[in-house]
Amino acid sequence: MSIPNPTAGPPLRGAPGVVGSLPPTRGFAATVGTFAAEHLSPSYPERAARGTADKLRAWQAEALDAYFEREPRDFLAAATPGAGKTTFALRLAVELIARRVVDRVTVVAPTDHLKRQWADAAHKAGLRLNPGYANGDGYGGRRFHGMAVTYAQVAVRASLHREITESARTLVILDEVHHGGDALSWGDAIREAFGPATRRLSLTGTPFRSDTAPIPFVTYAPDEKGIRTSVTDYTYSYGRALADFVVRPVIFMAYAGKMRWRTRMGDEMEARLGEPDTQDVTAQAWRTALDATGDWMPSVLRAADTRLTEVRHSMPDAGGLVIATDQQSARDYAVLLKDITGETPTVVLSDEKASSSRIEAFAAGERRWMVAVRMVSEGVDVPRLAVGVYATSAATPLYFAQAVGRFVRARRRGETASIFLPSVPSLIELATLLELERDHALDRERDDDQLLDDDLLERENRSDPTSDELADEFTWQAIESDANFDKVLFDGDEFGFAAPTGSDEELDFIGLPGILEPEQVRELLKQRQSRQARHAAQRPAAAAELPAPLYRDLKEQRKLLNSLVGMRAKLSNEQHGLIHAELRRVCGGPPVAQASVTQLQARIDYLRRGLRN
Repeated sequence: MSIPNPTAGPPLRGAPGVVGSLPPTRGFAATVGTFAAEHLSPSYPERAARGTADKLRAWQAEALDAYFEREPRDFLAAATPGAGKTTFALRLAVELIARRVVDRVTVVAPTDHLKRQWADAAHKAGLRLNPGYANGDGYGGRRFHGMAVTYAQVAVRASLHREITESARTLVILDEVHHGGDALSWGDAIREAFGPATRRLSLTGTPFRSDTAPIPFVTYAPDEKGIRTSVTDYTYSYGRALADFVVRPVIFMAYAGKMRWRTRMGDEMEARLGEPDTQDVTAQAWRTALDATGDWMPSVLRAADTRLTEVRHSMPDAGGLVIATDQQSARDYAVLLKDITGETPTVVLSDEKASSSRIEAFAAGERRWMVAVRMVSEGVDVPRLAVGVYATSAATPLYFAQAVGRFVRARRRGETASIFLPSVPSLIELATLLELERDHALDRERDDDQLLDDDLLERENRSDPTSDELADEFTWQAIESDANFDKVLFDGDEFGFAAPTGSDEELDFIGLPGILEPEQVRELLKQRQSRQARHAAQRPAAAAELPAPLYRDLKEQRKLLNSLVGMRAKLSNEQHGLIHAELRRVCGGPPVAQASVTQLQARIDYLRRGLRN
């Protein structure tokens, strides 16, 4: 094909409202005090965070300075979702064109929707990118400064994209660059297509993968253990962004409950979310919870909608997002939400033009809920999203971080994000470690403990030695589920105790104000926890001195005792072991595992009296 002359493109104009063309900038210091830095809005495509509308955020200025100190061919910037990576990239692109280092810009994004989002953002920066480029069509000549394509699109015709890259001095922006390792063929294609690029800027909100596939154009160096780990040129973590009020603090609302299901072998199984169990049992209990025909999902959606109503008192346009595992589940959840709210939610099922328009309409409107599969989990900016329901079986650190990233973009100081999720150990750990900075390590095995999904269930079923003829008599089936509030996770700590859905204890937590500083969130959570502990101790006061109910077995007694010990530990910051030792000293008897129902009841009564005082 004939490649258009890159120097014949349109003059680079400022954003709407900015007068004049962008002049050549030669012989001046590489600072952010340039035309581009002074006139481009720092947040696309929606409003900027509080206090940043007319200037670069501090991290973006630092990242630009870090780039121009060396002006490397490859630069990897890792910034937490919602921090403004697009703004940084476009400012850098404008500056490199103004300095005549590059003539063309190619943006590579994970999805078609993100291509259009990049083109819209670039237009505000005075850059014209063609998001409709189809392999072989020509990128648009004089009308465009470049194009936006997908990783899959490049993989189909890598040689064509190499020819385009070679035809001009090109800046390649690799958005969410970790997708370059999604498949060996993708990585090879990206290297072939963009190997000749004059400059490459790699962006990611999560500079790590759950596997060990290398990411193209990322440098790896051995750490102190000799493990090759990704080297980031500039990092802006969630913790720092939170301190800078660039992102919202996240409150995780964990819900447990009893699950019952039938396996493919016809066996009925029962388990509780929130209690330790084997990996396959946890996965199937999780799957049962997400089934729309049970009581768990309606209960959690109802609680999330109550939370959204509370948040809307201070954020009138706040929206909610349910992230579903598959399209049928998304449709089922939409029906449940309509029954709960009386309003039909926006449903996004696939990466199509119609889906993009639905997302854009939702972002610009005031509808309460959107239900989507994976499309909205990465890169899509809907800043009014403030309440989420994590109703998917995906549990890799990468996917979880990207999903949480949809809710953290701050528009004004004090906004909080609330995410409802199953009380599954792997998710609880990811929520607790939200602020942990991660790098991508090559020399390790994939952590299958983070992959509790339907593939695991299928592997477990296929491994059963029973004949296929017998297995075909049954299908996996969720029988029943119920939900109870389990706890709140915030800033790496846990607050609250198990409570029925719809109870005052649950409402205490989901009724937190929507505008709070992080310190206020923590203080209110502590107050709610103390009040819940007092109520729990007072309710059985009249019957505290009665003998233990005959129907309560040892397992139930031990569970109740451990729950009360947990309450005491949270309130007093004592270790569980020390509390158990005190109970044996005061009440007598052997360790918990050997204690009788009566001995356990004595310890329960002792703890209740202490919690009431």
